[in-house]
Amino acid sequence: MSSGLFAQLLDLACGVFLIAAVLVLWYRELSAIVRVFAMQGVTLGVIGLLLGLHEHRWGLVGVAVGVGVLRAGVLPHLMRRSLTAAGQTRESQPLVNVAASLLTAAALTLLAYAAARPLVRLAPSPATRALPVGLAVVLIGFFVLVTRRRAVSQVVGFLLLDNGITATAFLATSGVPLIVELGVALDLLLAVLVLQLLTLRMRVAFGDTDLDDLRELHD
Repeated sequence: MSSGLFAQLLDLACGVFLIAAVLVLWYRELSAIVRVFAMQGVTLGVIGLLLGLHEHRWGLVGVAVGVGVLRAGVLPHLMRRSLTAAGQTRESQPLVNVAASLLTAAALTLLAYAAARPLVRLAPSPATRALPVGLAVVLIGFFVLVTRRRAVSQVVGFLLLDNGITATAFLATSGVPLIVELGVALDLLLAVLVLQLLTLRMRVAFGDTDLDDLRELHD
């Protein structure tokens, strides 16, 4: 793969990766949010695959394939099952509306580019030039985590944050050790399985999984 083609494909994958994070803020249908997360999982795997093929690092290629299967297949499937079991369809009124959320995402993206500028200047390359995308997704994932009310939406925010961290590791260090990625994968699977169990129990006990409503019951 030529350097020019690699740079173009990497920029395209990173662009789709960032757009997917922004679309999570745009959509209100929980099933659509899960589909967007699955799309981001595919692009995350593609980013790692491109880096592995370009650098002839077959271990990284294996990690990228595993990441793609987990983030685009296994985790979205478990979240869909959780939605079906809980009877959820839409995100209730978030703490920040869609327009303000999109403006905040733009501001966070600019902040990520400003923060990553010294690193890009230190080691300019196609991978490091895309590094701000990973940082931006980390910030957007944290924003989703703190501004959404549905339990599933908050878990998606947590997973976006983790996707951003993984993308940053791929772009900054050309991948992470396989054992580290396996440990993170097991943690994520456990988190989603616990979410599925808790949302089902909350649905049975309280009839809803809106976190604000549950706080009112607690008070």
